[in-house]
Formats: sequence, C-alpha cells, structure tokens
Amino acid sequence: MDKALAVEALRTKYHQLQPLMTERLRRQWAACEAESLGRGGTSLVAQATGLSRNTIRSGRRELRHRADRPQDDLAPDRVRAPGGGRHLIEHDDTTIITDLLTLVDSSTRGDPESPLRWTSKSVRRIAAELRQHGHAVSHQTVAALLDDLGYSLQANRKAKEGQQHPDRDAQFEYLNQQVRAFQKEGQPAISVDAKKKENIGDFRNAGREWHRRGQPEEVRAKDFLDKRLGKAIPEGVYDLSRNEGWVSVGVDHDTAEFAGASIQRWWQEMGSLVYPRACRLLITADAGGSNGYRVRLWKVVLQGLANDLGLRISVCHFPPGTSKWNKIEHQMFCYITKNWRGKPLRSRAIIVNLIGHTTTKEGLRIQAELDTGLYKTGIKVSDEQLAEVQLERATFHGEWNYTIAPQELR
Repeated sequence: MDKALAVEALRTKYHQLQPLMTERLRRQWAACEAESLGRGGTSLVAQATGLSRNTIRSGRRELRHRADRPQDDLAPDRVRAPGGGRHLIEHDDTTIITDLLTLVDSSTRGDPESPLRWTSKSVRRIAAELRQHGHAVSHQTVAALLDDLGYSLQANRKAKEGQQHPDRDAQFEYLNQQVRAFQKEGQPAISVDAKKKENIGDFRNAGREWHRRGQPEEVRAKDFLDKRLGKAIPEGVYDLSRNEGWVSVGVDHDTAEFAGASIQRWWQEMGSLVYPRACRLLITADAGGSNGYRVRLWKVVLQGLANDLGLRISVCHFPPGTSKWNKIEHQMFCYITKNWRGKPLRSRAIIVNLIGHTTTKEGLRIQAELDTGLYKTGIKVSDEQLAEVQLERATFHGEWNYTIAPQELR
C-alpha cells in the first residue's frame, strides 16, 4: 500500500478509536498496527497518530512480556505499572513550590532584591535560579510545576486607561442609546477613526504566513522611512448597522479635513445607496485625534459636510482614555491587520487591495480607495468661523454630544 494512503487510513482509524482507549490500550494498539505493517511500521504509525516512537516501542515490549509471562501482566484496571508516571518532585523536595512561587510572583519580582528582577521569567532561568537554591530540577519540570500551579505564558494586556472621567459610564450609556435610536429609525450610524500610519515599502510586517521551509520573504533590516514611497494613512468609516466599512488610504496628513473627506466618500460610494431616505447621520468618534471634541476644524468640516449631504449630523465622542472601545477598532481595523499580517506593504496599491479584500465569517465587507489629496496641517479656526457653525449642544455633556444642522435648513 502507498505510504500516504497507509498513514491516512491509520489516522482515520486512530481518531475513531482514540476516545474509547486508555493510555495503555493506545500504545498497545499502535504496537499491533506497527507489527502488522512490517519494516517502517513504527514510523508510519507515529506519523499518523502523533504518538512518539518510544511510546510505540513500549507497547511492543508490553505485548511481548504478556506473551512470555502472562501472569505478570498488569491488572485490567491499571494503565501503568506501580510507580509509573512522573515522580512528583514536590513530594521529595518540600520547599521547591515555596521557592518557585517566590521567584515568579509578580509582586516579588517587582522587588529590586528579587533574583529575577532584571531578567525574563523563562523556565530555564527559573530552573537555574532554583538550582542555585539547592533544588535539583530541570526546565521541563519547572514548566510542569507552573502548569500545575495555574501559570501560563501570557503577553502584556493593554487595560489601564489612566484616570477615569466620573461620567465615563454615563457617556457610554448615552452613546449606546443614541446608536439604538438611530438604528430603530433606519438612520445611518457610523464609527470613524484613523488606523495607525504604515510605512510603504519592503519593511517587516508583524505576523507569519506560509512559505516553503527556509525561504521566508526577505525585507529591509531597518525600518527607516522611505521618503520616496512615504506612509499610508488608513482613515476608516464603519457602518454600525450593516457590518460594512469604507477606508480612504491617505498619503499626506491625518487631519480633520481628511477625516471629513473620508466620510463624504463613504456616503457617496456606500451610505447613500443603502440609506436613500436618510435625513440624519450619527457619528461616534474618539475624544482626541484629528476628529477630537476639542478640534475646532473638525466642527467646521462637519458643517461643510452637513451642507453638502443635506443631513443633520450628530456626534457622540467616547470619553477620554477609552478609544479602544470604539467599534471600528475591533469590528474592522483588527481584521485588516490580520489580513495583511506577515505581508510587506510594498506599495499603495497593495495596501488598498489588502484592505478591500478583508472579510470575516460574520459578513464584514470593506471598500477601499486611495486618496492622493493634500491636507494642510496647522489650519487655525477663528472665533468668527466657529460661530458660523450651526452647533446644537446636548444637555448631557454638550462638549461630547452635539448636532450640526445644514445651514440652508435653518
């Protein structure tokens, strides 16, 4: 039989029987299959089942021992011979657990006197430190002990938001109420934000993708900006009701005018088609950045947008320090990042295509377009210009929640 077919047949058989077999029965079954296949059988069974060659050899020894001395066979209710399995070092070394916890405890590690204060907490370093304290232990045993104690490898998690505004939760509730009200009336509600700027060129991009072994895609060793290619600035609009989005990929600056232009392009290409009877638009945005609640130019841009679209535009800002809760971050941008992980963003066209082909099993659909417009920075808005904005502040935190009406309708 062809080796590939034999391996596949064994794999199918093993997956069907595995839930019914004990550890002892698995290795003896594997040994029987290896014996029946003849030369090379152990390798084929190991490949098909994932069992180690040593485990299969142990099964063969057990079968031979049973045939030669059936009276010494294990009792039916046993999996291993008495004394088998990992010997618990903590039973013979009663202080190892205490010393281990002292080393890895986060509060202890913060102490400048801690031996691991300025090193990584790898199992090899922990094992070396334990050996200096007189414990005969390997890094594999340290890993097993940590697992038994409920520890696991974990990365940092962004969770601390700094000082919280006292009306943080109340603003979240107000924002959610506004979104539900717009959705109930069939009016568009969107989330807007700019994704982080990306260097264009053959730079390393975090993540991995499949290549032939030993043939990774080569990129530059240094991440210095290529002034000829520049940067890409993805400005996104996410439809909170339809799980659809728009991304304008800018090449100049992230400004309020660029954010407004992106919203206008979304409305022209997507929004107006699915909300033909809309008379209002709700925008949820971060507290800071180019569309922050303190940015005067943002309000002037929204006035021009309201005039052009003929819509009353309501804005709800997230409380300061809570931008990670903006829906566009974890409903659209995170999937864009996953879609281009491990891919050098060599050109603007590649970036636009990778964004436009981002999908999810929940049905996310994104359209993307390159915006080659130039957006000046440092534009000052006078008090007179700001006074011309038809701004209506909400009674609850009017600095965060406001509506701008088209000037021709007032």
